[in-house]
Amino acid sequence: MILMKYLITGGCGFIASHLVDSLMKSNIKIILIDNLSSGVINNIRPYLKSLNLKFIKTDLKKFDKRWVRYFDDVNSVFHFAANPEVRLSVTKPRIHYQDNILTTFNVLEACRKYDIKYLVFSSTSTVYGDAKVIPTPEDYSPLEPISVYGACKLACENLIITYSKLYGIRSLILRYANIVGPRNNHGVIVDFINKLRKNPKKLHVLGDGSQRKSYLHINDAIDATLHLFKVFKDSGNEYDIYNIGNEDWISVKEIADIIVEEMDLRNVKYIFKSETLNGRGWKGDVKFMLLDISKLKSTGWKPNWNSYETIRKAVREALRC
Repeated sequence: MILMKYLITGGCGFIASHLVDSLMKSNIKIILIDNLSSGVINNIRPYLKSLNLKFIKTDLKKFDKRWVRYFDDVNSVFHFAANPEVRLSVTKPRIHYQDNILTTFNVLEACRKYDIKYLVFSSTSTVYGDAKVIPTPEDYSPLEPISVYGACKLACENLIITYSKLYGIRSLILRYANIVGPRNNHGVIVDFINKLRKNPKKLHVLGDGSQRKSYLHINDAIDATLHLFKVFKDSGNEYDIYNIGNEDWISVKEIADIIVEEMDLRNVKYIFKSETLNGRGWKGDVKFMLLDISKLKSTGWKPNWNSYETIRKAVREALRC
């Protein structure tokens, strides 16, 4: 029996390592590539001795036969390698160009070289920028990102669509909302917990606290990802784009309240610090984000937890670490 072979870039990262968890339950061979710049080897350590997983530590920014050759005989590529720090992209844009656009181009060239049939790309809600339609559907336009991170992801999407049309690589683009849960090492939950552990009386909050966004638990995100991959393969479409998120949203102030409650703290003083005139956490931060997931729901999938439940669940998981 010939096993299906998948290749996952950025496989030691937050979302992709959970994808590895799910795929390793099936009879699938996995090639995992990561340079460990933001990924953590412990995330996939239980599988390092498995005959069904091969880990390659290398940098995708250089088109090198030492990693390109592993695309041979691969059926599907899950391209999740990226620099996930949105705020960093504002101050150090070159890093995001290299870690996102350049690596995506190289991955696409490897896919073209070895006639990869399917590509799944981890994109982001930030491609919409400050959308004037909320909830925001996949066909919203114009797409005007306000961060270099969002602009790089959108450029990657366009490259992928073009490669789909030119070279027949059937591509699924997934625009994720804010994903939280175990192994997440950055973001508002991690930031607030770390700050409160250092000083349980004061919490410094980036922005005015009214920023409101949608959150999805990592378990839901992976479930939706694999569900949509199956739907997409059965559809016969050249390429497709889906939002993956929740049906509600929650403010930064409400997230802080949940964390304070779960940490059993009292009389915490919130100190808000806006780096922009309109109360954003930093220049380039999308203040309001809620994705329209009606297209995703039409395939028969829906989240198990809303944004409030997701945040509380993720906080409890983080506090147990």
